Amino acid sequence: MSTTPPDTDTAPKADDGLEAAGAQLSTAPVEQAVPGSFGGMRKPGLTGYVAWLGREVTGWVRWMWRQLTSMRVALILLFLLSLGAVPGSLIPQQGTDELKVAEFKQTHDTLAQVYEKLGLFHVYSSVWFSAIYILLFVSLIGCIVPRTWQFVGQLRGRPPRAPRRLDRLPAYATWRTEASPERVQEWARGALRRRRFRTDTYATGDGGAVVTAEKGYLREAGNLIFHVALIVMLVAFASGSLLKYEGGKLIVEGDGFANTKTQYDDFKSGSLFTDDDLDRFSFTLDRFTGTYESSGPQRGTPRVYRADVSYQEGADGAERRKAIEPNHPLVVDGTKVFLNGHGYAPQFTVRDGKGKVVYKGAVPMLPQDGMGTATGVVKVADGYTNGKGKREQLGFEARFLPTIDRTTMTSSFPGLEYPVLALNAWHGDLGIDGGVPQNVYQLDTAKMKQFKTADGKIFAKQLMPGETMKLPNGAGSVTFEKDVKEWASFQISHQPGGGLALGGAIAAILGLAGSLFIQRRRVWARATTGPDGVTVVEFAGLGRSESAKVPEELAALVDVVHAKAPGTAEAVRDEPASSAGAAGDEPAPSGEAAGDEPAPSEGAAGDEPEPAPSAGAAGDEPEPAPSAGAAPVPGQKDPHHPAPSPDTPADPAPSHPSHRDETGTDTPADAEGAQK
Repeated sequence: MSTTPPDTDTAPKADDGLEAAGAQLSTAPVEQAVPGSFGGMRKPGLTGYVAWLGREVTGWVRWMWRQLTSMRVALILLFLLSLGAVPGSLIPQQGTDELKVAEFKQTHDTLAQVYEKLGLFHVYSSVWFSAIYILLFVSLIGCIVPRTWQFVGQLRGRPPRAPRRLDRLPAYATWRTEASPERVQEWARGALRRRRFRTDTYATGDGGAVVTAEKGYLREAGNLIFHVALIVMLVAFASGSLLKYEGGKLIVEGDGFANTKTQYDDFKSGSLFTDDDLDRFSFTLDRFTGTYESSGPQRGTPRVYRADVSYQEGADGAERRKAIEPNHPLVVDGTKVFLNGHGYAPQFTVRDGKGKVVYKGAVPMLPQDGMGTATGVVKVADGYTNGKGKREQLGFEARFLPTIDRTTMTSSFPGLEYPVLALNAWHGDLGIDGGVPQNVYQLDTAKMKQFKTADGKIFAKQLMPGETMKLPNGAGSVTFEKDVKEWASFQISHQPGGGLALGGAIAAILGLAGSLFIQRRRVWARATTGPDGVTVVEFAGLGRSESAKVPEELAALVDVVHAKAPGTAEAVRDEPASSAGAAGDEPAPSGEAAGDEPAPSEGAAGDEPEPAPSAGAAGDEPEPAPSAGAAPVPGQKDPHHPAPSPDTPADPAPSHPSHRDETGTDTPADAEGAQK
């Protein structure tokens, strides 16, 4: 810490008051009202008008920039950003669920047109949402950069000098001591530095010594860290939205998946995504294991929900095994594979009228409730001929029940305890030869006819595993194989910037905690020599906001320094021969001890002593001579004189640091503390 040499020019000026003492306790920009005219006086002629217009435009641009980079506007933009995200959560979004968007447009024709014009079907890529996002980004950067340079300047600068009237500060203490101002300055500086204050010292023109100290810079550092963390999170979210990709895939036991775009059942990506951004890996679903609670109120709740897979990184990577469970995904080069769902895939064997196998495979059934009731479709598009030898296509609507409840025709338990398969059969044209995409889980019966029995009823049947349903008129048969496979659906997601967003969130929390709980505060210690040669010590503290911590901390500092620089009365007790003990103009005899009876003052008569204010009262110790420059101690009783007169000089013990309100008076609680 630097020390300023004694110089009358560097001493605090008379007008250097509380404003300078409290200056730059924060780097927040000063709010300005709407200005009038920046152009000023306009000179005549075209040149004068152009110059005036330039000043006017430049001034308004600067004013608008200050408004944009103010904290108020940043908070408004942050609120608008969160408000703008609400319709993105309530209204179906294009690129996320196209089917729901199409359904909404069909159901709400007029409202859909309004939403389309406002961009509410693609909120996060709309012009207005991007404008709010960019303005918030610019506002934060424009606010942080100047405040950061100002904060760096404060760190490199010195604490401000002491005000002329320290007794006007919220926390204040004073006492008189025989120690020299230089020694008091040294002790005060050491006590402050041990408490991690940044200190600076200088000497006043009248021979006094001052220590200025400041602490709590982490408050403003936390504030800046919080704002920088917001920018980091905005960058992370933006990069994640532009470069992300994610999709779903349903895989039956024994089947696999390669991370290529054509392998996904559904796929969506950011606007800057390219196919080269896909991580190269593949995996195979070896087995799905699911166990469920069999009784009680949680009957049917999964207890074990695990997909065992074999995966391979790159084209030539070694095969590895991994158990994917909820909240425990497979992670490959930043891409995460989450277990998303589960169901059953009964195996079917379809034969034509001649007994030829035209279809054989497992067909996934989509669950309809939590107990495993599922529906699905079997489509036989090629190779089938009916009993008359005519080429046709077959379709079967299936309803699978893992554990049938025949009273409701639903499943009563998600485990395979009593599986039953209900089938309806159709023949005709599936409508897939025209090239129009179809949902694999739905059957288009527009060009198909349902099989019927001989008496004209709809042909349907319930099958147990291993049973076969024969179609009417020798059209073939369908077998429900005994081995029922299971399937699992996976969510493959790549979200760049996730770690950056997490780090920004943690930094924002820490920065916010620092800005809320750390207090910026300043302390001044001044020691000056009074007219009587006794050193007057003053301590004062100032915080950014009213807090009991500043008086408490100042009291602790005063106790440390006062122990080394005791008051004048205590010095008399330690060195009785060094101080005068009698009142009045005549000093006490040199041989008089501290505990002897002081000589009566001149003019005393009889047995009744005259209660002169300057007379030495009877007691064990002499009283120090009053000083014209001694600072009075409000509310502090003299510990050596039970009933002091109004002219009694200031008590040598330090006054308790009082906590003043805005009017400059002690609060009742602090005044009570000063009396103790």
